[in-house]
Amino acid sequence: MRVGSFVLAAQFPGQGQGEALHRAVRSAEIAEEAGLDSVWLAEHHFVPYGTCPSAITLAALLLGRTQRLKVGTAVTVLPTAHPVSVGEQAALLHITSGGRFSLGLGRGGPWVDLEVFGSGIKAYEEGFPESLDLLLRWLREPSVAAAGERFAFREVPVVPRPSESLSEAPGPEVVVACTSPSSVRTAAERGLPMLLGMHVGDEEKAEMVALWRQLARAAGHPPEQVLGAAHVSAGVCQIADRRTDAVEALTKAMPGWLRQGLDAHVTVDGRTRQMRDPLAYTELLCGLHPVGTPRLCADRLAATSERTGISRFALLVEGSGDLAATEENVRRLGAEVLPHLA
Repeated sequence: MRVGSFVLAAQFPGQGQGEALHRAVRSAEIAEEAGLDSVWLAEHHFVPYGTCPSAITLAALLLGRTQRLKVGTAVTVLPTAHPVSVGEQAALLHITSGGRFSLGLGRGGPWVDLEVFGSGIKAYEEGFPESLDLLLRWLREPSVAAAGERFAFREVPVVPRPSESLSEAPGPEVVVACTSPSSVRTAAERGLPMLLGMHVGDEEKAEMVALWRQLARAAGHPPEQVLGAAHVSAGVCQIADRRTDAVEALTKAMPGWLRQGLDAHVTVDGRTRQMRDPLAYTELLCGLHPVGTPRLCADRLAATSERTGISRFALLVEGSGDLAATEENVRRLGAEVLPHLA
């Protein structure tokens, strides 16, 4: 089982953006010291829900500051970026980090980002498969041309080629965030592992893994690849000597962050959006994920792995909103939970 942290660089009420980003960087550095496998970095624009606008840029910083830790994006929002630009950056980080970079990709949401970056709502609603396929070709072929609906250009060489890395992997791992049967299909047909969100529980994640396997087999992917796909389960982790203390730490801090962060999202086309009740959502997360004593957290992770078939985790550890508490949480995850999962 491989356990990593999920870093949002969340801006809690009363905090500055620099404070949020400093906590994000520091928590990743502590993750390597604590023996975690990886860190996954979120990307958001114009909202305090997450203050990192470029997961790839932050990944580059953290790859330079660490030696062993794997660093991934969760996710790079493809509709607001050019897939060739993303591919070039991913190849660069793959080569220079010795294969420690993972590229997580997603559609994002129908937000004003689409207007600001000029991609438009169609890139979100229809364009993800085209962008994804172009990006995958960039990571796998020596030269690429495009003749699609959104992207069209003459053949150009891929520089640097991911296969030029001195690591064993021919290119960076690519993971796709999946929230619906259509996104599961998109990932499965291409044989790409899924990143499943923290808002859903074990039963729904198990159903999505089963659907992915069915669709991947139908697409002709070999049985060993289908069964061995390294999907990632996102969740929340808060460790304390008593479960009530862990729950209290999150229910005191997270609703305020969720309220101001989620409320700041603006749709590009004025469509109605329904915001979750922040306290109820926090309580739901506490019930779904490893929140409590070290033993309880280890048992919860093991149970999720058994029920879903997923053996990789990206755990939000900054839910208290406090730097010192986040550092302690990460250290306890490494020292008191991971040994039970070996």
